[in-house]
Amino acid sequence: MDASTFRRRFRLSKETVHILVQIEDQLEYRYDLNNCVSPINQLLVTLRLYSTGGHLDLVADFAGMHLSTVSRIIVRVSEAIANLSQNYVSMPTNINSIRATQQNFYDVANFPRVIGAVDGTHCRIISPGGDDPEVFRNRKGYFSINAQFVCDSRLKILNVVARWPGSTHDSPIFNNSRLKMDFENNQYQNCLLLGMDMPIKHTY
Repeated sequence: MDASTFRRRFRLSKETVHILVQIEDQLEYRYDLNNCVSPINQLLVTLRLYSTGGHLDLVADFAGMHLSTVSRIIVRVSEAIANLSQNYVSMPTNINSIRATQQNFYDVANFPRVIGAVDGTHCRIISPGGDDPEVFRNRKGYFSINAQFVCDSRLKILNVVARWPGSTHDSPIFNNSRLKMDFENNQYQNCLLLGMDMPIKHTY
């Protein structure tokens, strides 16, 4: 595919996908039987699902694979990508990176001292079952995880909390987060964290 077609299909550039190929070792099968799916094709199948938000059977048709194969691939690749988070998802920690982040926000909106923007989003899941599945049903009526994200002015994700059920409001998630504790312990002095519709007791 040419570059623009590839981006339309997978929502990422070829260069970015080549960076993700670092998970290849985790995706390589230990045997070479029954035409094993190569790591790059496993990655592209998963990115296709991410980019379309479609059903597994549609992605299986796109890839020319059986539905059960695609289902297993999605799990393997998603776990491998998630394991990269410690390398890429982190708040700025030294004075130079903090000042650079603040300057980038100021360049966008003339808003000083901002180090990040925080908000929650609902990630749809199927009913988890168990004793109390309804705790995962959000105010819109479907089952979800309420995930909290912090991003910088360039929309790079800096912090993620993704363990709270969908019925949880954004404010308890933040109030019980390590990030709030870091602000209260003055790890981010002279910094602001912007949030929408979050009745938080403290101003940072």
